[in-house]
Amino acid sequence: MSKTSYLSNRINNLSESATLKMTQLGRELAAKGVNVISLSVGEPDFNTPDNVKEAAKIALDENFTRYSPVSGYPELRKAIVDKLKRENGLDYEPSQIVVSTGAKQSLSNIILTLINPGDEVIIPTPYWVSYSEMVTLAEGKSVFINTDLSTNFKITPEQLEAAITPRTKLFMFSSPCNPTGSVYSKEELEGLAKVFEKYPDIFILSDEIYEHINFVDQHESIAQFASIKDQVIIINGFSKAYAMTGWRLGYIAANKEIAAANDKLQGQTTSGTCSISQRAGIVAYQDGLESVTKMKEAFLRRRQLVYDLLNDIPGIKTNLPEGAFYFFPEISSFFGKKDQNGNTITNSSDLALYLLNVGHIATVGGDSFGNDNYIRLSYAASDENLKEALRRMKEALAKLS
Repeated sequence: MSKTSYLSNRINNLSESATLKMTQLGRELAAKGVNVISLSVGEPDFNTPDNVKEAAKIALDENFTRYSPVSGYPELRKAIVDKLKRENGLDYEPSQIVVSTGAKQSLSNIILTLINPGDEVIIPTPYWVSYSEMVTLAEGKSVFINTDLSTNFKITPEQLEAAITPRTKLFMFSSPCNPTGSVYSKEELEGLAKVFEKYPDIFILSDEIYEHINFVDQHESIAQFASIKDQVIIINGFSKAYAMTGWRLGYIAANKEIAAANDKLQGQTTSGTCSISQRAGIVAYQDGLESVTKMKEAFLRRRQLVYDLLNDIPGIKTNLPEGAFYFFPEISSFFGKKDQNGNTITNSSDLALYLLNVGHIATVGGDSFGNDNYIRLSYAASDENLKEALRRMKEALAKLS
């Protein structure tokens, strides 16, 4: 019996996560003794703040080790409500918050809650690798709006309206964006909101996990526009701002019907997320942004460092990202070139593998993000590693002929 004969169509139609795949390939090479610098994973290289870790230790001592409520502890949901009001000027009630095992589960919950087979989901490209695959799992159809370097990877209201059809159910995007670092201004979001005002049956999934890694201004949420607020589902979490990737703690803020539906779905899948992580999350939101500010300052310095080094590599084009901790440089000038073994670079995945095997740098091909002319690299690494990685990249690319 072949593997595909007994596995479900659902899993056979699903692609492997490109970021996790490249990270694994890098680890396998490193296990062989190769000094690999990983710029493939979206993970802050900082430790979780001490006050947050201490809160987890206290939670253990106080025996918060039993099942937690499906939607999250009331104290955490209240802390999230307070945060949304304090930092974003948004009014929610605890009943509109559902805490999940990471923002990734929150995204998946929303899509499974809203999408029926054949429903269309509009996604600007480039997009985070899992967006379209989650739509595939829900048997929906992804409709892409293509962007590029010339527009800083942002769509216009005209492009949005042109993509809407009678089958459109959901629009999903991130700002600040993974993988491009693009940030929508208040004026740009208002333009999109005016389109959505005409279509009250279309929901907007706003992924704001990188909100605090923003180098242009304060974070702007599309939920701030009262005319469409009930259509907006905010996705956020603790992984990026508080260096809590392994704690797996994310949440949604949505209208009460959608929140209740998410609670229903989660109650039949994972139930409540880790009790210890939740108690730590309460303290993270109550104790302010001091640790977040320090990380942001480091990312700002690294952003300029990588920008300067990328611009020194012939054949690479890049912009200066406004947020997150990624660059998404254009690398199509290397397509058609050959490596030292005579193999031709035909796409971004080929180039990413070449950089891994020859330059010993882990990046991710842009094809997995919806645009094959680019690669993604994370600058959530030390200054020394970034300098060495970009030196290796320049050297490796110069060997192509």
